[in-house]
Amino acid sequence: MKGFLDYLTGNSVLHRMHPLVKILVSILICAAAFCSSDYYYLAGIILFNIVLGIIGNGREHNGLLSRTFGILKGLVKMSIFLFVLQLLVIRKGEPILMLGSFAITDIAVQKALLLVLRLMGATLPLSILISVTNLNDLSNTMVKYLHIPYKYAFTLTSAIRFIPVFSIEMNGIIESQQARGVDFEIKNPFKKLGMILPLCFPLLISSVRKIESTATAAELRGFYLRTRNCCTKSYRIHFCDIVFVLIGGAILAGGIII
Repeated sequence: MKGFLDYLTGNSVLHRMHPLVKILVSILICAAAFCSSDYYYLAGIILFNIVLGIIGNGREHNGLLSRTFGILKGLVKMSIFLFVLQLLVIRKGEPILMLGSFAITDIAVQKALLLVLRLMGATLPLSILISVTNLNDLSNTMVKYLHIPYKYAFTLTSAIRFIPVFSIEMNGIIESQQARGVDFEIKNPFKKLGMILPLCFPLLISSVRKIESTATAAELRGFYLRTRNCCTKSYRIHFCDIVFVLIGGAILAGGIII
């Protein structure tokens, strides 16, 4: 999931939506995923997220659909671990499978399946809609319309912006170690984790340097003088924004009712 939060340019309906509406719609879908306990409804939310990826991909094919499937693939790998963990931890219910003296119960399977479906349904919408949102527009709308102090909006957008930067930096460190003959393509996840953990120290050093240079650049651009009046760009609510808010509200209401 390299660069899974980088902004993808385009002219699709999702790109033209109001930045705050995108966040609102993603929150509504996330809330629907946690409110619903129906497996089919949660699977429908995941399919709706894939449809959002198709819409945002647009005619330009900016890569949002492939990124959506990449995020979904990473979530599936994480879900397998969480699914097995739930099977091992939950002991209530009727046994449906005996593995020696260990029994897998029906409640454990139900809870594990519910957990992984909620995880995928709640994680995808925010990742997809952030990918088609210019972070400068997001910070401007938060300051101008929500009256959030600029330093807090800047902190939020900077945290989102630094995630793909750190990911790229970590990939560069791993590639440099592979060039020195270190083999990271091992199947044992514990050994692989033990090899990756020491690489966090050079990543931390480079991250501190980037943060310091970013802070200096922000101060030189008048960071402490920014107010809501500094935003000269206007953001209007369009018909598609209202439609997506209604769709998000309907999904949340359906999750609560079902």
